Amino acid sequence: MTTNAELVIDVEGLRRTYAGGFEAVRSVSFSVARGELFALLGTNGAGKTSTLELLEGLAAPSGGRVRVLGHHPYTERAKVRPRVGVMLQEGGFPAQLTVLETARMWAGCTSGARPVEEALELVGLTKRLSVRVKQLSGGERRRLDLAMAVLGRPEVLFLDEPTTGLDAEGRRDTWELVRELRDQGTTVLLTTHYLEEAEELADRLAIMHEGRIAAEGRVDEVVAAHPSRISFELPEGYHMGDLPPLGQLGVTEHQLTGRTLQLSTSELQRAATGLLVWAEAAGVRLHGLDVRSASLEEAFLHIARDARTTTDTTKREEVAAR
Repeated sequence: MTTNAELVIDVEGLRRTYAGGFEAVRSVSFSVARGELFALLGTNGAGKTSTLELLEGLAAPSGGRVRVLGHHPYTERAKVRPRVGVMLQEGGFPAQLTVLETARMWAGCTSGARPVEEALELVGLTKRLSVRVKQLSGGERRRLDLAMAVLGRPEVLFLDEPTTGLDAEGRRDTWELVRELRDQGTTVLLTTHYLEEAEELADRLAIMHEGRIAAEGRVDEVVAAHPSRISFELPEGYHMGDLPPLGQLGVTEHQLTGRTLQLSTSELQRAATGLLVWAEAAGVRLHGLDVRSASLEEAFLHIARDARTTTDTTKREEVAAR
């Protein structure tokens, strides 16, 4: 259990409404402890970046409470900004400056900046010092964005889609750097579309949908709340009633589409073993057999689908009530 004294980010009932009345963030609450890496996941338009911008102090919340390092990031920006690093989705550095000139310019605006060469070495840009920003690839620009975010040795690091545009090697290198920063005590909050990234890095995560948090917890907790899946084609001449009793195999849900049967279970080994033993005894092959353990991807898709169904039902009910 995290105590208030350990909290570096504390959000309660956070709201953000844009002009025209669109509510992008709807009563979001979560907290992040010192030295923890917290990931915000969600589909496009879920409210991840809108939430992050409130924590970064780039905008004032429409409602709720937000504290970063014990201060309001917008009204007390001068107390918060020197202690945090921010990597936006797009850095927007002057195109005509070289990588080294950009780093030196940024260092001049950063309290307690580390040597610029050190920051650029961390992200693998030492061979690109004399290259102008406009000549960098998309992945190299993201590396430069990250270098500037860590230039001031931040206590809190906000990363908005940090590995977009990077190749596989660059993504792995970035993961390693982020891990090192966390291990050194930096608190990290990141948004990402890459579920593998969240699985690799996050101590805890939240999945957002339409401005609300649909699930939150450790990766294993979020995954464990959703079932594993088995699918296969029913053998010719066989029907569902010919299978072993699904309840005895630990199957909680089933869906038959044509001849393809999909089973959901929280006891994958028991269910898979029972089916295979039955197939062997019956002398049949289970064509198209696909056995998938619970994963963050499965949990994410399940949460998004359930949240979308709930939202659609609510909208229909509201329309019917008019």
